[in-house]
Amino acid sequence: MKLGIVSSILDGWTFEEMIDTVSELGFSCVETACWPQGKAERRYAGVSHIDVSEMDDKKADYILGYCKEKHVEISSLAFYPNTMDGDIEKRNASISHLKKVIDASAKLGIGMVTTFIGRDQSKTVEENIQLFQQIWPDLISYAENKKVKIGIENCPMLFGPDQWPGGQNLMTTPSIWRELFGIIDSEYFGLNYDPSHFVWQQMDYIKPIYEFKDKIFHVHFKDIKLFPDKLNDYGVMAYPLSYMAPKLPGLGDVDWGAFVSALTDIGYDGYACIEVEDRAFEGSRDKVMNSLKLSKKYMEQFVID
Repeated sequence: MKLGIVSSILDGWTFEEMIDTVSELGFSCVETACWPQGKAERRYAGVSHIDVSEMDDKKADYILGYCKEKHVEISSLAFYPNTMDGDIEKRNASISHLKKVIDASAKLGIGMVTTFIGRDQSKTVEENIQLFQQIWPDLISYAENKKVKIGIENCPMLFGPDQWPGGQNLMTTPSIWRELFGIIDSEYFGLNYDPSHFVWQQMDYIKPIYEFKDKIFHVHFKDIKLFPDKLNDYGVMAYPLSYMAPKLPGLGDVDWGAFVSALTDIGYDGYACIEVEDRAFEGSRDKVMNSLKLSKKYMEQFVID
């Protein structure tokens, strides 16, 4: 496996500073945030280390040259919007930018984009599956033509009142994965597998690795800590952040030995990027750097690329 980070935690770093940091810390790859320029939509969103709207041959050559010089590989271009937003204007804007990210991934020879399916949070699962059938076949076809794989993260995007009631990402459970993969049977449509989102849903995060082994394009190393006393107080129908919190790998409830063991069982040798969303490591560049150093030190018990 190739060990890296998700670049969103390096908000405020330039592209060069971000790549330098990844290189200096000894990571071999980075999932690079490519949001539209402008105000962040939410926490950890809106970060843009590559402006895909200005991707020409000269810029592509510079990016690839800089990465080669620093011995860092871009695992994927990352953009996590809601392409099925109930607000049509927002939906169309997200789809338009996602296509630009796909174009940039093709031009850079990366061949991977990591994203969300999206969801109209006011509609049922069944209604959203119908919406998926209207929107995503064309998007996957677009990516296929560019030879770019689409890895969907399994985050429900349901944390607080802004995403209530249904969340903003449909592709969250093995049951739904089977249905959507049945609708779009493409080798370019797969998963960006993150075990932490199974933890707070109280689901098995090991078993699906074996069933969906051919669909795992990319992996996130992020942890979640459940607070049983809070869960008993609030219940599973509450806002999830009422009873859980994202943590650095090793500081939450994921059994990383078992998780990585299962990945080795299926022969996964792709990209595995540490995603930091731990509030205990925010507020300064030093804290951010410490979060990455600690995460790397912990995960190197299991992964040395």
